[in-house]
Amino acid sequence: MRATWRWVHSDLRTHRGEALFAVLASAGVIASLLLAAALLGYAVSPWQRVFQQSQGSHVWLHGREGREGFDAAAVAPLAALDEVAAVSGPFRTAAATLETGGTRAGVALRATGARPPGTARPLLTEGRWLTTDGPRDQVVLERTLARTLWAEPGETVTVTLTGRRGPTTRTLHVVGVAETAEPRYRAGQGDGVGWLLPETLDRLAPAATGQSVGLRLKDADDTDYAVQRAVTLLGAERIDQVTTWQRAKADLGGDDRLLGQIFAAFGLAALLAAAVAVAGAVRARIRGQAGDIAVLKAVGFTPGQVIRGFLLQHLGFAVAGAALGTAATLACGRWIPGRVGAAVALWPRLPGHRLAVTGVPVAAVLLIAAATALAAWRAGRVPPVPAARQAHPVARPLSALGRRALGRRLSPVLVLGWRSAFTSPGRARALGATARLALPIALMTVALVAWSTLGQFRTDPARVGRVAALTVRTAEPRSAAATAAALEAVPGVADAVPGAEFPALVPGQTATITLRGLGTADAPYPHTIAEGRAPTGPDEAVAGQGLLDLLGVRVGEWVRMTVGGRPQILHLVGRSIEPDHGGRVVSTTLDTLRDGAPGLRPAFHALVLRPGADPRRTAAAVAAATGGDAEVRATADPAGGEDAPRGVLAALAAVLALIALVELLTLIGTGVRDRARDLLALRAIGLTPRQIGAVVVTAAALTALAAAVLGTALGAALGHRLVDAEAAATGLGAGVARLPDPLLLGALVLAATATGALAALAPAVRTARHRLADSPGETF
Repeated sequence: MRATWRWVHSDLRTHRGEALFAVLASAGVIASLLLAAALLGYAVSPWQRVFQQSQGSHVWLHGREGREGFDAAAVAPLAALDEVAAVSGPFRTAAATLETGGTRAGVALRATGARPPGTARPLLTEGRWLTTDGPRDQVVLERTLARTLWAEPGETVTVTLTGRRGPTTRTLHVVGVAETAEPRYRAGQGDGVGWLLPETLDRLAPAATGQSVGLRLKDADDTDYAVQRAVTLLGAERIDQVTTWQRAKADLGGDDRLLGQIFAAFGLAALLAAAVAVAGAVRARIRGQAGDIAVLKAVGFTPGQVIRGFLLQHLGFAVAGAALGTAATLACGRWIPGRVGAAVALWPRLPGHRLAVTGVPVAAVLLIAAATALAAWRAGRVPPVPAARQAHPVARPLSALGRRALGRRLSPVLVLGWRSAFTSPGRARALGATARLALPIALMTVALVAWSTLGQFRTDPARVGRVAALTVRTAEPRSAAATAAALEAVPGVADAVPGAEFPALVPGQTATITLRGLGTADAPYPHTIAEGRAPTGPDEAVAGQGLLDLLGVRVGEWVRMTVGGRPQILHLVGRSIEPDHGGRVVSTTLDTLRDGAPGLRPAFHALVLRPGADPRRTAAAVAAATGGDAEVRATADPAGGEDAPRGVLAALAAVLALIALVELLTLIGTGVRDRARDLLALRAIGLTPRQIGAVVVTAAALTALAAAVLGTALGAALGHRLVDAEAAATGLGAGVARLPDPLLLGALVLAATATGALAALAPAVRTARHRLADSPGETF
């Protein structure tokens, strides 16, 4: 063992540069994986991110209005509860309705100061916070509420409050938009939140107002017990509603299953790519020391000693690199500009942080150890000195195609660079190197496929099941034909499709689904059909993937359900893309529903806009055309209006690019070392140093080009199938995946090729300056 340690120490002193590169490569890969883990947690847990950044409250208690509720003095004892860490409020509140451009939404107006509260602090995403300067009546809107109203900072909204003396209407100036960890606004299911100054609320509702107080607990598991104690302390008769963090988390994070599964697959694939890159560097270093290993065998080292020496050495490199990468990420990661730095700064407060910080480096080290063990076992089989000449691969003769190319006066640099990249020292090794480099590039392409798919949720919503941009509900009783004609006369509206929606029970009454009636036989609704066809005849319908999976049926079968106590039997003729209700939706025509309910009237009209029409302006025009009697709502964004996932995917692509760079540098260094005798021979037969350097650069560029073409092709195919498979698993349904723009893929290939050429410049210069007989091992 002592001899093994002495050899390891001597080898480290002799190959300091290679040892430093191995440690830095491991550190870079581990840091990349940790950054990827932080980004995944940042994107997949949006509620947890907002909750931690805002110091959110686990429980919100909303009191009744006026004397029936609780006052500020009654809230003071809550801070003394053992389970409570901090109290936010109390805040005076008033229920109201906001309206702009024909769109109405319920809101809970909350009076707060000119400085945001320390606990349950709203996180500004646009604009500024409330001030006593500027417009008189200011309001900051919760993000989903602002998006529903199409309200932006600098605009105005109309607020209506119902008091004892009748409704009061005033104009509020929107100065900011903020995120909160409370349940977000959903039409018909829960009001949004608007923050304003106390004096503004006094002018709007001088009489009866309620109170709201938030409780941040020491332990989230004590939520139920803390709620019981708080309700007992305040009095159940004084409390109108209690909301907990579980409801807010389910509300904000319930639509992230697709992103979560895609990001989980990315994490595993990135770990695999990182392990392959580092293992390749280890194998290349061991292969480059074949001559030294043969000498060790000649002086008496056993195969076991050689294996132990390499295992100890490279495990030490891996552990040192893992420690360095982990320490650098935790210490300096928060200073990285943009979303990456924000993710690392928030990461310690997210669940699973400790597991990721310890699990990712340990898993990477174990994978590196497995690859090192295989390479060390091969090192133990290297024969002694008499076979030391085989340490350098035997050069292959120039192929007939290469000789023909030289005979046609093709550039020798290009021909020899091609030979170095794909045939020397062996085709199998060259193809393996290309495949290893293609792996991270393929994963980058998969990230671009996911990025493009998420982008179409906004740029092409019809492709993901959002054909209708607006939904209109009218209070005035009109005939469906008259309402549709009035709506279609509005500029920008291409079609107004009548519709109705009902909950339905599946056979056995074990689950609830959604039954929709959209359009008629004469004016059908333009469903987004992924399989089969749209319904055209009686009793025909299309269903989402979630419903097909729930019932265990396929397109072409008949399904039975119960609607309002009566049976409904439908023939599924197609599968549509359904982003609502987990895909558990079946859609037919109103004519089919009227067969069982002749008096059925449309409950709403879905507006299909003309190409290029602005939904916001169209909504205002609809409100003006209907005299303000219509309630206009924007169709919910399937992506939740979030840009964070696309930013995280872009950052993941950058992380994978770093892993690809490590693999590329390894391939270049290995190629130069393996072809050292060939390059010296080329110089001996008359090639200039500049041509020799050009051969090295050309070989690296061609290898990168081949890997980029292979990686983008495989990544595009794999990404398309992966996104569709995950969409099908979440109920949305396959058929939503979208390939990146060909120009973007071409730019990726060009960038990889250029990076390969640039990375080879320094080795090319060193090789060109190499003397003809620098080392006996290179000539004999």
